[in-house]
This record gives sequence, structure tokens and C-alpha cells, in this order.
Amino acid sequence: MRIHELKDGESVEWLRMRLLLWPRGAEAEHRREMRELARDPSFVCFLAEEPGTGSVAFAEVSVRPYANGCESRPVPFLEGIWVDPGWRRHGVGAMLVGAIVVWCRARGFVELGSDTDVNNMVSRDAHSAWGFVETERVVYFRKAF
Repeated sequence: MRIHELKDGESVEWLRMRLLLWPRGAEAEHRREMRELARDPSFVCFLAEEPGTGSVAFAEVSVRPYANGCESRPVPFLEGIWVDPGWRRHGVGAMLVGAIVVWCRARGFVELGSDTDVNNMVSRDAHSAWGFVETERVVYFRKAF
């Protein structure tokens, strides 16, 4: 398995996997966002590639001014991670998180934030397996008028 930092905002594989993780977004919207993100120095995308198979996973990280539950500022934040269902439970997610930690440490960061829906037990279990610790739960409200 090869984990590498993506340098091109036009990656077909990155787009394919983003559409699987976030299917509500239109392809054109994803393409636009990917081009913008690729130019942003506070953003990084890692791909996991299996020789002969192609990309099987990706993770996106951005540096936020702050993140709930984190103590340092600014703080890198795992914005999204997706592993092909056939490659889950094979350590691919852990390899991606490991590459992110190396990237973060090289830039002087001391922690990594992330979040998931409280009902997403698969993601919560994965985060725990990757060494994340739950820090808080938040309930969001909305008032339409």
C-alpha cells in the first residue's frame, strides 16, 4: 500500500471517492471545491493506492483556527476519510491517519481534531481504533423563519 500526498486538484480518483463519501454534492461542485482546496496551503489530501488496483482510500485535512475539544490553536482537522468497503478493516485508514500525523508533526502541530455524526458507530469505532479520544458531544439547533 502506498500512501502519498495528492498534489493535483484534478485527480479522477479523488473525485470518484469524494462522490462516494459525500454523494449529495454535484460533480461540478466537487470539482470546483477540489481545485480550490488544492491551492490552499492549509489543506492536504492523502491517497492510499494499492499497486495494480489504484486508489482505495483518501483523507482530507485542513488547518482550522480552532476545533471543539482541541486544546491548541490553530489545529489540523480531519475533514473527511473514506476507505473502499473491500479494504476496510485492513489498516488502510490507520495508514492514512499515520501519514496525517507525520504531516502534522512536521509542521509543529501537537493534535488532530475530527468529528462524526453521533449515530455513525462505524466511524466512531474507526476513530477509536485510530487513537482518537471522544472529547464532547454537541447538539445543533435551527430556527427557521
